[in-house]
Amino acid sequence: MQFSTLQGDASQIESACLVLCINQNKALSEAAAAVNNASTQVIDNVFESGDFKGKLASSLLIPVTSSIKAKRLLLMGAGKEALSSKEFIKLTEAIAAQLKSCTATQASIEIESVEVNQRSQDWKAEQLAIALQNAGYKYDQTKSKPESEEKDTSLDAIAWIGQEDVKAAFNKGQAIAQGVSIAKDLGNLPGNICTPSYLAEQAETLAEESDLITTTILDEKELEAMGAGAFVSVAKGSSESGKIIIMQYQGAKDKTAAPHMILGKGITFDTGGISLKPGAGMDEMKYDMCGAASVLGTMAAIAELKPEINVLGMITSAENMPAGHASKPGDVVTTLSGKTVEILNTDAEGRLVLCDALTYGIDNFKPASIVDIATLTGACMMALGNVNSGLFTQDESLATELNQAADYSQDKIWRLPLEDDYQELLDSNFADMANIGGRLAGATTAACFLARFTEGYPWAHLDIAGTAWHSGGKNKGASGRPVPLLVNYLLNK
Repeated sequence: MQFSTLQGDASQIESACLVLCINQNKALSEAAAAVNNASTQVIDNVFESGDFKGKLASSLLIPVTSSIKAKRLLLMGAGKEALSSKEFIKLTEAIAAQLKSCTATQASIEIESVEVNQRSQDWKAEQLAIALQNAGYKYDQTKSKPESEEKDTSLDAIAWIGQEDVKAAFNKGQAIAQGVSIAKDLGNLPGNICTPSYLAEQAETLAEESDLITTTILDEKELEAMGAGAFVSVAKGSSESGKIIIMQYQGAKDKTAAPHMILGKGITFDTGGISLKPGAGMDEMKYDMCGAASVLGTMAAIAELKPEINVLGMITSAENMPAGHASKPGDVVTTLSGKTVEILNTDAEGRLVLCDALTYGIDNFKPASIVDIATLTGACMMALGNVNSGLFTQDESLATELNQAADYSQDKIWRLPLEDDYQELLDSNFADMANIGGRLAGATTAACFLARFTEGYPWAHLDIAGTAWHSGGKNKGASGRPVPLLVNYLLNK
């Protein structure tokens, strides 16, 4: 999608669709006033008739006369005088939906005049770009007649009508949306296609396309030889070889500067192992790699935007399957750190693959900060639903940075407790720790487990079990979260 900015008399703009945002008070922007005057008060008339009232996200598509040069005129309701961030995003999503339904391939949009509390024009342009790109997303990779083979009437050019140059913001929004699309595609692919090897191939392709990224793959045999017993305990139950994928983005002037590490859980299918999950809804366990998908999407966006930082993107990927050689409840394994773990439940596998990756990343790269992202616990889903991802950290600076990025991107998080008092729930009679802490505080004890492998480093854990995908019905599919949060967090570095 091509973005541009333009100024001048809106009534003289040649466009497939001219979009004007008007609030409930009928306060006309300079662009809207020009169109109103040139078209015998068409905006006044629709307000007087009651056909359009300016209600937030409402719309009216008006046949255009020869008095203005646009082929279509789309009025969008901007609601009250000043919008919240959520309300503005609702408006952008409504604009995107209307443009998609009217089949215009090009549009000129006046949204600069819409006031949003404590937000800049750049923020507005970024959100508009994201909404327009997201509206065009479609998954058809595994359909016999892909929609992409049909006549393409999607938007391919957008012009921002206004005084400010927001091209950089458009580019940022487009890069984020593209990262979201990558994460959605990977999440939506079935487990027989999106395997650990497939994820490794995607990471290698990303490195081929970017001069700033190098990719290294550690396979299951290498990891077993180096002593990553927790990772291998999960991967060994499958015929698919587990892998740790390492992507190094070096954009800083000092290539030796400590990188900011993001680590994604990539269980490409989770049966629960010997602690087998119920059959109903198990198809959605293909989404247990959405943490990995978000890392790949984020790295793709970073490669496009080229910030002057170093980023370490890691993915720990395996299938969790039941087999004669799979791990059993009660088994004790030795992690890469040397600590031992009693596996009380093989369905608590995410923390087992992540802990060895954390140790490897810390030992080999000495990161400046660490954020892991995982569809880790049903407990977090029950606590926060599908609105907020769970944030766990004892580092106040990192918590502040992530909260700021979440607020800016509106990719919401909520901080949950990580006090040391919860650690005793992981006590084991037979190992240094158990991999579960019982029925209570499941999301927190999972984070407590990971915390034992990050001592001395700024570290945060994002539990995205409730936000990574939508269940059931026509909306079923990966959400692409938390790519917007992660990109903004890293750019702020």
